[in-house]
Amino acid sequence: MKAPHNESKPIVVVIDDDQFVREALDSLLRSVGLRVELFASVQEYLNSARQDAPGCIVLDVRLPGRSGLDFQNDLVKADQRMPVIFISGHADVPMSVRAMKAGAFEFLTKPVRQQDLLDAVQNAIEHDRARRGEEHALARLRTDFESLTPRERQVMESVVAGLLNKQIALEVGIAEATVKHHRAQLMRKMRVESLAELVTIAERLGLLRTRS
Repeated sequence: MKAPHNESKPIVVVIDDDQFVREALDSLLRSVGLRVELFASVQEYLNSARQDAPGCIVLDVRLPGRSGLDFQNDLVKADQRMPVIFISGHADVPMSVRAMKAGAFEFLTKPVRQQDLLDAVQNAIEHDRARRGEEHALARLRTDFESLTPRERQVMESVVAGLLNKQIALEVGIAEATVKHHRAQLMRKMRVESLAELVTIAERLGLLRTRS
């Protein structure tokens, strides 16, 4: 079932203690059809209800209470990977370097050129949308793998390791015909038609093993 249109529409979170800046960014971002949420501090954002949609955070470096850089560190530690675009009223090179090393998507200096910000936001949203799509696909692969029986998992790991059916039969201690049956079942459950596809999935799931 598809999410309602409004829920999947990208959203930009703006955290800045300057009301004029917040309102200017709100007007700019809404002019290109984006949803926007405005917060004067990190704590105000943390107290809000989070929405599940692709997007990014436009974050001021200097804020009352928890700073933007401190908040970025919190996001990294919590494995929250929504892209962060920093905006700063000070051309502080060490600060920008620190932010980028910690994974910031972009670092812009106030006054921010409108097109620079819009470009950064659109790129960040596309990055986040791709990440979310990859995570969704990986979750589906894990669900498919978990639907396999223990024997099917054992056969799958041997198949992607390069063993032939007769080798798997000897290793596992079952008839070759039984290996073929399990192999057909696991291919169906994993939604693949070729060994190459199965190997790719195993690699994404971290199942490949080195044989001596």
